[in-house]
Amino acid sequence: MSTDALIRRTRRTVLVVEDEAVNRELLGFILRDTYDVLCASDGVEALDIIRTHVGRISMILLDINMPRMDGIELLHRLSEDEALSRIPVIMLTSDKDAELETLRLGAVDFIAKPYDMPEIILARVKRIIEFVEDRQIIRDVEHDPLTGLYTRSFFQEYCRRLLAAQDGPRRDMIAVDVDHFRLLNEMHGKAFGDEVLMTLAEGIREVAQERFGIGCRSDADLFFLFMDHTDDYQAVYDRLIRRVQSLGRLNNLRLRMGVYSNVEEERPLEWHCDAAKSACDSIRNNYTRSVIVYDDALHERELYNERLIADMDAALAEGQFVVYYQPKYDIHGDAPRLYSAEALVRWIHPELGFISPGAFIPLFEENGLITRLDDYVWHKAAAQIRDWKDRFGVSLPVSVNLSRMDFYDSRLQERLLGIVRDNGISIDELVLEVTESAYSQNMDRMLATVTELRRAGFKIEMDDFGSGYSSLNMLCLMPIDALKIDMKFVRNIVNAGAGYRMVELVIEIAKALKVPCIVEGVEDEAQYHLMKRVGCDVIQGYYFSQPVDADHFEAFFK
Repeated sequence: MSTDALIRRTRRTVLVVEDEAVNRELLGFILRDTYDVLCASDGVEALDIIRTHVGRISMILLDINMPRMDGIELLHRLSEDEALSRIPVIMLTSDKDAELETLRLGAVDFIAKPYDMPEIILARVKRIIEFVEDRQIIRDVEHDPLTGLYTRSFFQEYCRRLLAAQDGPRRDMIAVDVDHFRLLNEMHGKAFGDEVLMTLAEGIREVAQERFGIGCRSDADLFFLFMDHTDDYQAVYDRLIRRVQSLGRLNNLRLRMGVYSNVEEERPLEWHCDAAKSACDSIRNNYTRSVIVYDDALHERELYNERLIADMDAALAEGQFVVYYQPKYDIHGDAPRLYSAEALVRWIHPELGFISPGAFIPLFEENGLITRLDDYVWHKAAAQIRDWKDRFGVSLPVSVNLSRMDFYDSRLQERLLGIVRDNGISIDELVLEVTESAYSQNMDRMLATVTELRRAGFKIEMDDFGSGYSSLNMLCLMPIDALKIDMKFVRNIVNAGAGYRMVELVIEIAKALKVPCIVEGVEDEAQYHLMKRVGCDVIQGYYFSQPVDADHFEAFFK
């Protein structure tokens, strides 16, 4: 049986409000076989019953002339309450003059006295209850329950209608996203996160009303706004961000806004939504701007990204991805000593040439393909460790990256152990690097997975420390074997006293945790001597070598 059919079979409750006992009995007799019937002799008694059983009553049959509170006054009271005003009311009257006034107050139909046509009364009650319930079901599907804005499917349908009837100004499609909303939920709680979404929705609704548009909540913290064209998108953004920041505690909260300007009817509406969202996503990690308009350059980038995604299978099969290695040096003592290496992937495309990791790694992280690339690198790095061991008699640990998507694989530990076993290397030779930002995405899962990996014997390095949001809190909880300082701290460190002091503090933290501190991004002799003086354990960077392929790396052994 369908859900709709099941709902239809559920008995409804009808409230009969009639001051004459004989009429109450007669209406109760007509309705009782089909409905549960409640009765009231005047408006005061009826209002008490309605408030007690709100949500249960599906229909009110209401007489006009009654003592204490008549039907007109009760209609007034019901219309002033949003929840009670949704209950359909059929007036019981023979007074034609009252019909217009009661219609204005929300009555949906009339039943004339005397009640001598039971079949008609039942048919009218049934038809109106079904009509009102169907309308409510449509409304529930049409609107997001949290914010009251349209859902995406209905939003797009209404946008199509507006475009088809368009004879005025051009229109814009705008995507609005709350930056790092998941983190906001974790820090302040879901209730506060919902309040942020509702407040943002109010701002979107206000802008839509003023600019003859409509808004929707598409997914989680993603909203769309379709409105008359404007040349001042920054003003729209400023209005929305002020609305959200009025909640307090959110001075650092950032919205991202992507715009497709002047929507054309010739393209599918979904395309315009995707274009606005694509523009919005393109500034996800760009903290210098919050508003961007979709243009030809963004379109070309999308086409380029689609090409990379489409070519990934062939790249894996043909070995277009090449693993490079960058040495890490222990700088204790008089002379630096080769300590380990980091595996870094490069893409040498047969047609596009060298593709920057900054182009394909974030793209693959976003769509989940990164797990396949990680697996490829893990196998290559493990095989290389084995090869160097056989030819040079050297056991050199190599660190490989774990992306946040890898942590959602229930077989992660099994796969890594299999790679170690199949290549005949020891478990501590394949070191696992996890970025701080990956830790902050899903703290509980990361903590549980990293704990299990360490129990199995793997060593864990926290990479890019200082680039995330909850570093110190995570360090108290996360089991790690080395701490890597984000290279941003190292840049221009010779001339930046504050940056130098930050590195000192992080090194002190690492010493307190009794783990080595690795500094990456060391590029010149001045930075090297500073790191040595401050007590850094291991250095990685262009000062020693840029990342090189396996053949060139062998020079470091020789």
